[in-house]
Amino acid sequence: MTFQLKPILVSALLFMSCNTGKLTVVGSIDNDLEEASAAQMVTNSNLIWTIQDAGNNNNVYGLDLKGDIVKDIDVSNIKNQDWEDLASDTEGNLYIGDLGNNSRKRKKFFIYKIENLANVDHKTEALTISFTLPKDVKSEDFESFFLWKDSFYVFSKENKKTMLLKVPNKVGEHVATYITEYELKGKDTRVTSADISPDGKTVVLLNHDRIWTLTEYNTDNFFEGVVSKIDLKHDSQKEGICFKDNKTVYITDEDSGKDGNNIYSFKL
Repeated sequence: MTFQLKPILVSALLFMSCNTGKLTVVGSIDNDLEEASAAQMVTNSNLIWTIQDAGNNNNVYGLDLKGDIVKDIDVSNIKNQDWEDLASDTEGNLYIGDLGNNSRKRKKFFIYKIENLANVDHKTEALTISFTLPKDVKSEDFESFFLWKDSFYVFSKENKKTMLLKVPNKVGEHVATYITEYELKGKDTRVTSADISPDGKTVVLLNHDRIWTLTEYNTDNFFEGVVSKIDLKHDSQKEGICFKDNKTVYITDEDSGKDGNNIYSFKL
C-alpha cells in the first residue's frame, strides 16, 4: 500500500528536516526571487519588502509571511547598479540603498526614495539622494543602512573593521560624514544588512551566521554603547534583516541551490 502526502504536510516535513538553529522558518520566498538582498517593514503595509542586487531588475517586491509575492513594483526611472539594503520611515516611505561596491572603485552612491509605498500598485518613480565619501576616506563595499531621525547610517562590509557613515535624509547631493570604524570580534565579520528598532534603542547588524546588537548608546556613534554577539547556529547567505517590533526581527537569505531562500523570525 502506498500513501500520498499532501503538499502542506510535505512542506512542513521539509521545514522540520532542515536545521535552522535558533531561527524559526516563517515562509519560503517565491522561487522567482533567487537573490533576495534585503528585508524591510513599512508603515501602512503588512508586507515584508525586498529587492534583488546587482544584475537584476529595478523592482521592489512585497512578500506576505508565506514568502509569496503580493506586490511587484517597477521603479521606472532608476537603475539597479548594485542594490543592497532597504530602509523606511514612519510616514510610509521606502528607501533603496544602491551602495554595493565590490570593485572598491565606486565614487558615488545612491539612496532612492519611494513615497507612500502602500498606495503604489505596479509602477512608480523614485526621488534621488546621492553621496560621495569624505576626503581621505577610501572607497569600500557598503551593503547595510538604516534611517534614524533625520539621517541614514551606512555600514561597510569589510571583514576587519566596519566603517560607519552618516548621510542626511534630504533629496540632493551630499558628502557623507565619517563617524567611526569598529572591529567586530570573530571570523568573517562582514555586515550584510542592518536595522534599528522602532523605539531607537537597539541596532542590529547581520552576518551569515550571527547578529550583533548595539544598545545603550547615547549618540549616533552606536558602537560606543554595548556591543553583543548572538550566534544563530545557522549558516547561510543572509542578506536582509528588519524589526517586526522592538524585540523581534525578520531575516531573509538567498537561494543557495540546496537550501535558503526563506523568511525567518528571531526574538532578541
